[in-house]
Amino acid sequence: MDKLTSMKVFARVAKHGSFAAAAKELGISRAMATKHVMHLENSLGVRLLNRTTRKISLTEAGAAYLERCQQILEDIEETELAVTQLQTEPQGLLRISTPPFFGTFHLAPTIAAYLKQYPKVRVDLVVRGGLVDVVAEGLDLAIRLGEQPDSSLIARRLASSPRVVCGAPEYFKKYGRPRHPQDLREHNCLVNWGFEPHDLWRFTDPDGEAITVKVAGNLQANTADPLRLAAIHGLGLVVLPTYIAGQDLEKKRLEPVLEDYEMAPMDIYAVYPHRRHLSAKVRTFLDFLAERLHPVPYWEKWRAA
Repeated sequence: MDKLTSMKVFARVAKHGSFAAAAKELGISRAMATKHVMHLENSLGVRLLNRTTRKISLTEAGAAYLERCQQILEDIEETELAVTQLQTEPQGLLRISTPPFFGTFHLAPTIAAYLKQYPKVRVDLVVRGGLVDVVAEGLDLAIRLGEQPDSSLIARRLASSPRVVCGAPEYFKKYGRPRHPQDLREHNCLVNWGFEPHDLWRFTDPDGEAITVKVAGNLQANTADPLRLAAIHGLGLVVLPTYIAGQDLEKKRLEPVLEDYEMAPMDIYAVYPHRRHLSAKVRTFLDFLAERLHPVPYWEKWRAA
């Protein structure tokens, strides 16, 4: 007898607690369902089910075997589905959530290019700051920034965006450049209080030692773009991830300082509810976006300029 079929029968019997119900679901006879389970028990040399006239229950060995059976059967189903979907054209509504800056400057152009390639897909884009509940809002996926908490969501890391301290050329002409993180105490630092601790800028020096500097300035905001624009106009220094500052750095509107001192990068993730039965539209969009950011995101071009 085919062992995979026997495993499928055993899993259904365990689910229903009945040979008859399992046989009916699978379209086989009760006697054949019994033979499949007996085949497994004989090949394993253990009893998987306790049988009485009133009910069927799992033995300890049966419970352990069922857990592995279910995982194997799910993996096979997922593999078959993935192969099938290679031949399926992406179509239907794709609902995506994204933070504002990433959505406007990076995701929107990607969506436009994707829709040209897959015209049967429609995109509903939700641009919003803060943590969006993917499941409650019926989203197919969401773009999230920073370390992801453990959850039932699958998180796929798309890219890592280094953070840099930067300012406008006119600011440096007036006030000079900091040479060490501690020099920031003497500069007007534009603070993003959307991230905690907002007034502590943390660095790692070339020897791997941690440096923390308490900064202050005359402008704070809970989002990066107002601080970026203020820095471009020469108001002060700002910490920005390169996915935000990359174009300004490339065009010399902003210039980096303290490049020998690293700050923790901003990782960019796509999160979605589960990996089983991942639709063609979600799978192809994730791959499309990841390819545009791999191996080095385009916002890092300023380093070669």
